[in-house]
Amino acid sequence: MNVEQVNIAFDPSSLVLINLIVALMMFGVSLDLRAEDFRRIARAPRAPVIGLLAQFLLLPALTCLACWALAIQPELALGMTLIAACPGGSFSNIMTWMARGNVALSVSMTAVSSVAASVLTPLNFAFYAWLNPHTRPLLTQIALDPLSLLLLVLLVLGVPLLAGMWVGRRFPQLTLKVEKPLRLVALLVMLAFVALAFSRNLQQFTQHFHLFFWLVVAHNALALGTGYLSARLSGLPPADRRALTLEVGIQNSALGLVIIFTFFPQAGGMLLVAAFWGCWHLISGLGLAWLWSRHPLQPDALLTPLANLGEK
Repeated sequence: MNVEQVNIAFDPSSLVLINLIVALMMFGVSLDLRAEDFRRIARAPRAPVIGLLAQFLLLPALTCLACWALAIQPELALGMTLIAACPGGSFSNIMTWMARGNVALSVSMTAVSSVAASVLTPLNFAFYAWLNPHTRPLLTQIALDPLSLLLLVLLVLGVPLLAGMWVGRRFPQLTLKVEKPLRLVALLVMLAFVALAFSRNLQQFTQHFHLFFWLVVAHNALALGTGYLSARLSGLPPADRRALTLEVGIQNSALGLVIIFTFFPQAGGMLLVAAFWGCWHLISGLGLAWLWSRHPLQPDALLTPLANLGEK
């Protein structure tokens, strides 16, 4: 069955809401950030640099190679390419805390990757979508304006991040009171939005379930594995490995949805991938965090089946 037959029901007026949700989530994450977090990375850049290379170089390249080699349908491949080009999601910070990982590294990487994504997300998406001969005709047909995409990413990531840092520094007591409720509200509204979209398009999702389910599961496993193996092969300590694994494996799929709804509203295959990614990575990330939470950090021990895989 051709995924191009998918016709997702979408109300353009909802675009404003989802933009606000993503901006609110980014604002909530950045309330706790300080300039010192960026200076810490500058003083000890090894772990963050490895994570950013895995996030913005390895994952997009491996995704493009897999989509090309397996001749995945263009719209599905384009959705996977876009998700791989997005920065780490804010939920990775909570999952890293649950997994007894390096939370400071996770938060710092989320901030840095969000800033870097302002340029790298549009660049990576346009480059790898063009590089894959299966997606190139679709990208050419859409005639994506890179400048418009860059402006959108700046508005929903860059501006809220800077605003959150300013508010957090200017009103520290207020930040302590509103940070957690703000994150929770943003999460609940985002989940409600996705649930509503699923309910309005339930027939489309169930009818095409076999086309996107295993692709998303495998792609998310590739992201988690890329983060873990990059950290382990680089000799990083276990707490850093956990943080990098979750940072690379938990993508900002909400940003992907914003981009799709703005530039590709008729690309049902892309929406299927991004929407299910937003649900699945929460399941896989929380599951991995729970497994790791049951194992104390041991420098030389193999802690999970994922670690065993990394050793082989």
